[in-house]
Amino acid sequence: MAQIEILAPVGSEEMLRAAVYSGADAVYLGFAGFNARSGAGNFDAASLCEAVRFCHGRGVRVHVAMNTTVYAGELEALAGAVRAVAASGADAVICQDLAVARLCREIAPQLPRHASTQMSVHTLEGALEMARLGFTRVILARELSLEEIRQITARCGIETECFVHGALCMSMSGQCYMSAFLGGRSGNRGSCAGPCRLPFDASPLPEGRPGTACHLSLKDNSVIDRLDQLQAAGVASAKIEGRLRTPEYVAAAVNACLAGREGRAYDRALLQDVFSRSGFTSGYLDGKIDGTMFGTRSEADARQTRRALPALRELYRRERSRVPVDFRLEVEAGGEKLTAADREGNRAIVYGDTQPQPARTDPAEGLRRSLAKTGGTPFAAGSIEIRMEDGPWYLPGSAVNELRREALDALLEKRSAVRPWPVQPVQMPALVRRSAPARPQLWARFEEWAQVPPEALAQDGPVRLILPIAQADQVPGEWRSRTILELPRAMFGALEQDTLRRVQQAAGQGFAGFEANNIAHLGICRGLPLTGGIGLNLTNPLAAQAYADLGLEAMLVLPEVRDSEIACIAPLRQGVPVPTGALIYGHMPLMLTRACPLQNVRDCTHCDRQGVLTDRKARKFPVRCTGGVRIIYNPVPLYMADKPGALAVDYGVAYFTLESREEAARVLARIVRGEPFDGEFTRGLYYKGTA
Repeated sequence: MAQIEILAPVGSEEMLRAAVYSGADAVYLGFAGFNARSGAGNFDAASLCEAVRFCHGRGVRVHVAMNTTVYAGELEALAGAVRAVAASGADAVICQDLAVARLCREIAPQLPRHASTQMSVHTLEGALEMARLGFTRVILARELSLEEIRQITARCGIETECFVHGALCMSMSGQCYMSAFLGGRSGNRGSCAGPCRLPFDASPLPEGRPGTACHLSLKDNSVIDRLDQLQAAGVASAKIEGRLRTPEYVAAAVNACLAGREGRAYDRALLQDVFSRSGFTSGYLDGKIDGTMFGTRSEADARQTRRALPALRELYRRERSRVPVDFRLEVEAGGEKLTAADREGNRAIVYGDTQPQPARTDPAEGLRRSLAKTGGTPFAAGSIEIRMEDGPWYLPGSAVNELRREALDALLEKRSAVRPWPVQPVQMPALVRRSAPARPQLWARFEEWAQVPPEALAQDGPVRLILPIAQADQVPGEWRSRTILELPRAMFGALEQDTLRRVQQAAGQGFAGFEANNIAHLGICRGLPLTGGIGLNLTNPLAAQAYADLGLEAMLVLPEVRDSEIACIAPLRQGVPVPTGALIYGHMPLMLTRACPLQNVRDCTHCDRQGVLTDRKARKFPVRCTGGVRIIYNPVPLYMADKPGALAVDYGVAYFTLESREEAARVLARIVRGEPFDGEFTRGLYYKGTA
């Protein structure tokens, strides 16, 4: 059984030393401008190269996070960033956006790619699609149980990586738009403002009364005591979250993980003192998703952290000696030679200038003791061979110590040599801004067939209807040729197999096609008519082209993208333009969660699968439970139907979710006529974009 890797977060140079000195097998860090923690101390080309030298000299791997969505105007800079990562010799790139993955493959084809947890991979078919796309590792969604992890790992054919300690986002990674739509800071762009830690109260409150409870705040995840089970399941890497935290936090977590991996006890209370939100949770891994998973950071927690941090600095004050080195000391009348060799083929040879003296007794044991003193270096003494020609010979301990220091310094320098990945030139496509059609097609998405009003079926109504695939049997035969079946963004538990069955069943029933909302759907619907929905997070022309090459016949641009960037997205398929779309109406689904905020106030047996969260400004955010997940909606709908030429897309989607049939009819009538909205609404991010 392969030993599970301990993977530590790095958000600064001091955190890098703390992670490495504490004994991490690998670290992950962000490349400035293209990673999901823009607030961390990220690395540029020069500092990344030095970080890789530092780590490789000590036998530690470096994974570079470039795991954000990218906009059209950033693609040239992204290509330069990929070249910089390849030049550093880093061990892997962590990708969310298919544009990043494609440029890595084209510029540095040998550079390994890891699929970020931001890609929302949580099923076997999703992991298999990552393998088909050439990824060597997939970082699984944090919401999975041990059994779900085991099943994916056993069959996906590439490495899996799982989070074992650190903060839990309330939303499924890659499927949260709350920070972007409430404050203009996108989690998909690395700028999340953490709104889920603010008051969002699931208690029934009267109108106008602000919420005070934090019912979107989860405790930190900690399953370090289950590393043996994850290792037995075949998981390759145990990931610690926390690039925005402290060196002491990293050192404590790495130390605990090393103990957990070896089956030794570790100080869980100390780990909680370093950082917690009133304790830890293992609810996802245990498959026990309930109200006990929620918690907030209290003043008592902060006091404990202030008390704990100073002592933890001892964990990374000195280097951990862990790189095995074999010594051979050869002494003869004319001088001495020391060879130091690691187990990877590197060797350093140094010569002394001390004149050996005849020894009265055998000096070999004393020489071995001197050579074994590798403390304070990355090296641990392995075999030590002493050769005496015409001896025995005596050497002063100071001379042997100096030989050892020189040899280890030279060996460290060799191990630290930069080994860049080969790169090849790539012709970046020219950015062409397309003009907006005078009147884009209208598509309409509904939650269920009973919600579809007669206006949606009229001659001048929507060209396409979109309904969840679970509604397929409800769609009358005469409307199926206009209807696209939406596949669920989340397919936890048995839902992936249920979705597979439904797709196979619907494939011959005359529907217009299917809508992919997760990378897994590319495999599930291979060979079938397929469009792309909101869950794919499409933000740039290179990713759009990648999806077109993978078979998408139309695709929705993520509503986080501003109008000027949307105009640059114009994919082709066999030389023919692939239609692009934009959301023009709808209550934006701000979060997709497996944990349920409503469980803070009631259990499932006393719940009608819907509720409301009240924020600190007394706004009401609708919550709906469907398919084993919860969706939290923006209370104010987006509306762009009175601006038909504002967005350069081929179709606009009216996204009906919370509306009654009558409300949908009224809104649809306004959209068809291009009239202004008659209530409170938002233009979303189309005119201002995100950070």
